Amino acid sequence: MSIKSLSDRLARVAVLPLLLLSSAAMAGYEQLNMTQGVTPLSKDIYDLHMIIMWICVAIGVVVFGIMFWSIFYHRKSRGAVASQFHHSTKAEIAWTIIPILILVGMAIPATKVLIAMENTGDSEMSIKVTGYQWKWEYDYIDEGVSFFSTLDSASNQARQLRAGLDPNEVPNYLLDVDNPVVVPVDTKIRFLTTANDVIHAWWVPDLGWKRDAIPGFINESWAVIEEPGTYRGQCAELCGRDHGFMPIVLVAKEKDEYEKWLAEKKAEQEKTAEADREWSMDELMAKGEEVYGTNCAACHQANGEGVEGAFPSLTESDIIFGPKEDHVDVVLHGVDGTTMAAFGDQLSDAEIAAVVTYERNAWGNEMGDMVQPSEVNDLR
Repeated sequence: MSIKSLSDRLARVAVLPLLLLSSAAMAGYEQLNMTQGVTPLSKDIYDLHMIIMWICVAIGVVVFGIMFWSIFYHRKSRGAVASQFHHSTKAEIAWTIIPILILVGMAIPATKVLIAMENTGDSEMSIKVTGYQWKWEYDYIDEGVSFFSTLDSASNQARQLRAGLDPNEVPNYLLDVDNPVVVPVDTKIRFLTTANDVIHAWWVPDLGWKRDAIPGFINESWAVIEEPGTYRGQCAELCGRDHGFMPIVLVAKEKDEYEKWLAEKKAEQEKTAEADREWSMDELMAKGEEVYGTNCAACHQANGEGVEGAFPSLTESDIIFGPKEDHVDVVLHGVDGTTMAAFGDQLSDAEIAAVVTYERNAWGNEMGDMVQPSEVNDLR
């Protein structure tokens, strides 16, 4: 008998009393239970969960039933007298053998699911997931596509103090990103999970599992998503001050739609890889404002004034009015002993050139100079 069929039979028997409840109560029951997910593995995990839960319910009914019956029928007011004995060999054998049989019975289907979770063989594509503070990088190993996924700008703005934007008016507040990871349905996908700085955890509940992202290690997982749709998750490991602003959005598309997205993404990357051409001031400022809002505004604030005692102001600061090469170096390599992270591995030459140009000419700084992508490449 399969796990699913056994789970269904147990559920039909045990859920009979619940049928007497109202539809509203049943809806509440569904919300309290695990999600079944959209992959065969997630459904196997759900079925295993249901089997173990109903076994525990049955054990609880038997144990508490016997206990309450004994308390009621052997109470002092009925003249019950306690038996005097030191031990019972039969009872000891029974309460040893029965639990062993129950545990073995639960371990067999659990082991089958656990083995299936580790079987990444026959994968049709691989995606490397790298955690950063506080964003995700997705690398489509076989397709040559790589990009970062960060909290969307609307949520990023609304979460800041005195932003003037009501979080309740932002769709999917703190659960949306600028670049979701896109995958095809009905395809076995291998996920390789790691991290670049601290421990993160990549978790999308509808897939049925989560994986720790540990610097220096690669953990493997897999999924076959059966239904097109958008599935949301979050970093499930406390990874620093902005841990709560590191969502995951996975979009599953039909295979032909996925191929179209992949072609567009490749064309987009080829276009943004133009490090040799000269950018105009307007281009750098427009791109720089976008990069700053995504990567810098959370610490230095949208107006560049920073947070006193924590993050320095970028208005009239020494770094702004100093040589632009020093400014680029700070963005590329960070500052040791401070919260200023290195963005050399996270941003392209064009993005770093744009954000440095923007910071040197925004909020009244008006330095008037520009940084070209080729200059950033020379300083790496």
